[in-house]
Amino acid sequence: MSMAVVGLVAGMALGFAGYFGGFGAFVLVAALGAVGFIAGRFLDGDLEVGEFFRSRERGDRRR
Repeated sequence: MSMAVVGLVAGMALGFAGYFGGFGAFVLVAALGAVGFIAGRFLDGDLEVGEFFRSRERGDRRR
């Protein structure tokens, strides 16, 4: 499944949630979608938990 189709499905789900459930349902679906996306990336091996908790060194400062 291409990323365009995944984006289409996610947009349709958010649209239905916003239309039928209001803004609260829209935010809930968006938040759960983000959690599912991160969990999927972790299970695929594209993401490591240590990336979130690694302390930055002085030379590795982002601006």
